[in-house]
Amino acid sequence: MTDLKYKKWIVAKGVMFFGIAATTAALIVVEMPSLKLAVLLGLLVWASCRFYYFLFHVLEHYVDPTMRYAGLWDLVMGMKRRRREMRREFVRIQPLE
Repeated sequence: MTDLKYKKWIVAKGVMFFGIAATTAALIVVEMPSLKLAVLLGLLVWASCRFYYFLFHVLEHYVDPTMRYAGLWDLVMGMKRRRREMRREFVRIQPLE
């Protein structure tokens, strides 16, 4: 699948995700109405959004500008690749005894 390039489709995709999240949250609260559940659900959504922001904005802009990833799978594979490269570099510079 190719990347979205049209602003209207990108916005539509964002609105659709929001609609799915809001509908799901409403259905959960309607199914089991309680203030505790609503607060926990709100915290879950907030923490998930902050974690996503951390993975794809903070890491790239504040930790390492070369860390640009297309998604979670790409991020995991990139971290594995970096770790492998760091191990090779470490082994290469260690003196032989």
